[in-house]
Amino acid sequence: MFKQVIVVRKDLKMDKGKTAAQAAHASLEAYKRADVKDVTEWEAEGMKKIVVGVKDIKELMAIKDRAKNLNLPYYVVRDAGKTQLKSGTVTTLGIGPSPDEKIDRITHNLKLL
Repeated sequence: MFKQVIVVRKDLKMDKGKTAAQAAHASLEAYKRADVKDVTEWEAEGMKKIVVGVKDIKELMAIKDRAKNLNLPYYVVRDAGKTQLKSGTVTTLGIGPSPDEKIDRITHNLKLL
């Protein structure tokens, strides 16, 4: 089984629309970096996505470092600064699609957003 996990910073208190847009950016950009074989399997299984929250940038970046160490595809979204946030603000992290067991090693303890 394959999935993608989107990690959202809760301390930014983004409105729902902003959160959805940032999650979409994270999903698409991580997808572009994934292994073609993993993408094919993920698409065949229904493209499972899980959205979780973290308290702050420190927690998000620690998860990014763990994803990098496991050679998982990932993408850190930095806001363009055109609406609610300052330019360059890290908002979300996309991980995968990859095998569930690999992603679960770093995200299993995170709560759904």
